[in-house]
This record gives sequence, structure tokens and C-alpha cells, in this order.
Amino acid sequence: MKAARYFERRALHSILLLLTVSFFSFAIAQLAPGSFLDDMKMNPQISAHTIDTLRVQYGLDQPLPVRYFRWLKSAATGDFGYSLAYNLPVSKLLGRRLCNTLLLGASAMLLAWAMALPAGIWSAYRNDKALDRAFNLLSTLLLGAPELALALLFLIAAAHYGKLPVGGMSSDNGSTTLWKTAGDFLLHLIVPATVLALASFPILFRHIRSAMVEAWNSPFLRAARGHGIGDARLLLRHALPAAANPLISLFGLSLAALASGSFLVEVIVGWPGLGPFFLEAIYARDFQAMVAIVVLFSVFLIGANLIAVLLLYAAEPRVRAKC
Repeated sequence: MKAARYFERRALHSILLLLTVSFFSFAIAQLAPGSFLDDMKMNPQISAHTIDTLRVQYGLDQPLPVRYFRWLKSAATGDFGYSLAYNLPVSKLLGRRLCNTLLLGASAMLLAWAMALPAGIWSAYRNDKALDRAFNLLSTLLLGAPELALALLFLIAAAHYGKLPVGGMSSDNGSTTLWKTAGDFLLHLIVPATVLALASFPILFRHIRSAMVEAWNSPFLRAARGHGIGDARLLLRHALPAAANPLISLFGLSLAALASGSFLVEVIVGWPGLGPFFLEAIYARDFQAMVAIVVLFSVFLIGANLIAVLLLYAAEPRVRAKC
């Protein structure tokens, strides 16, 4: 019962936060100067009466609160508003692009954790040794390198050596078998996923290393070491579980950060996800499509934070005692 009340409070807080984000996103987008219909005024074949009729049809003549509640009702039904540029409900434009972005973000997250977790554990074990200094230097260099520079560097290398495809999600090479199609997709995934993983590596590595160093130097680890327990068992069976609590929150937020942080990389490498679509919506002043994308990534961030909080609640008795 106590856990249910805690979950209800956190879920209610998440819903209120999401509503707040959606309102301000919608308001900022709607109050921005210009609209999709303004570009139509430049066309001499479209009369002013037609533009006024479209404005009434799309509800652009109504007050902001009315437009927001209409959009909110549409979002509740799964349509997320109406795209003026594509003349379709926004949901019909998001499905495949959303899957592509989530696939890229999830692949990059798994790769980043696969690199950062062993590096952080080993660096904490070899604290202030040559390998630890090398990992710290690498994380510092990657932390200062913008994603744009990393993406361009990888694209230049891929174009120079010709081993990996440059941009896109698939090659139009007439592949008919499932294995060839899957292999071609994985080749296209390597560059953007690696760029995102390297961009996320420094933050993950430093948090993991810090948590492991604190656990490794804790009194109970020193006592266990005095009983002759081997270092490998101490690291994996004792220090890592003790360091897990701060890493649980980090794991939940890393997925949301990688998914939303992939926008720039998607645009650069031509990955057909939400990044290029968001840019197209900005150029076309398709505000409802823009708001839908912002709200979707707010859902990822808030949902990931909620999952992390619940995992921490399940794993940490002190959190349960305070609730």
C-alpha cells in the first residue's frame, strides 16, 4: 500500500510536469511571429478569402487557451494535432521516425554503457595509476569535443576508407534477403551510434568511476578485503552493488538524454528520425508538429526519470523509509 501511494504521487507529479511543459511549448510556438499560412500569402494564385477560410478551418483565429485545449484533446486521442504542411494528423508522420530515433538512441545507450561501465570499474580499481589517467584524459578530450565535430570526423573517415556507408539508414542496392537487409542496416547504424556513445561516454564514465571509488574505499570493503576476499569478487559482488544506487538514476536519464540528444547527429548523417523532421517543421512553421516532438521527448525524459525513481525506491531501503 505504501509503495502504491508513492507511485501515485510520483505519477501525478510527472503528469502535472508534462502538462506544464506541453502548455508552455504550445504557447511559445503559437506566439512566435508568422505561421504556415503566411507563406501562402506570397502565392498570387491564393486569394485572401481562401487564407481566411483556412485560418478559421484550422482554428488559428481562436484564442490561445482554446487552441491549446483543442490540441490537448487531440493529443489525448493520439493524433497530436494536425500538420498543416503535410495535411495529415501529426501521429501519422511520427510513427516510423520515432521508431528510428528510439532505435538509434537505444543502440547508442547500450554501446555507451558497454564502454563506460567496465572502464569506470577498472579505473576505480586502478585509481591514480597509468590506466586511470589515460581514461580520465580520454574522457576530458571527449567531453570537450562537440557532437558536430565527432560526427563530421567519422563521416570523413567513412568516406575516405569506404568501409562504412556515409549517411542514411539503408542503401538502395536491391537487397532481397533478410540477412542482407539487416547487415546493411547495422552498417548504417555504426557511425551515428558510435558518435552518440562517445559523446555520452565521459559523463557516464565519471559518474561510474566516482561511485565505484567511493564504494571501493568504504569501511565494509576494507573489512572484506582484510578477510582475504579476492579483488575481482570485491569489485563485482560487493563494490558494484554498493555503487548501484546513483547509477540507477543515471541509467534512467541516459536513455532520455541520448534519444533527445540524437537530433543534431541525425541531421548530419541523414538518419531518418525525428531530428530532420523537427528541422523541416521549423522551416515550414508547422507548429503543431514541433510541439508534438517536444512533448514526446518530454515524455521520454519524465518517464525515464519516473522509472529511475521507482527502481531506486525498490533498491534502496533508506528511500522507502523516508516515504
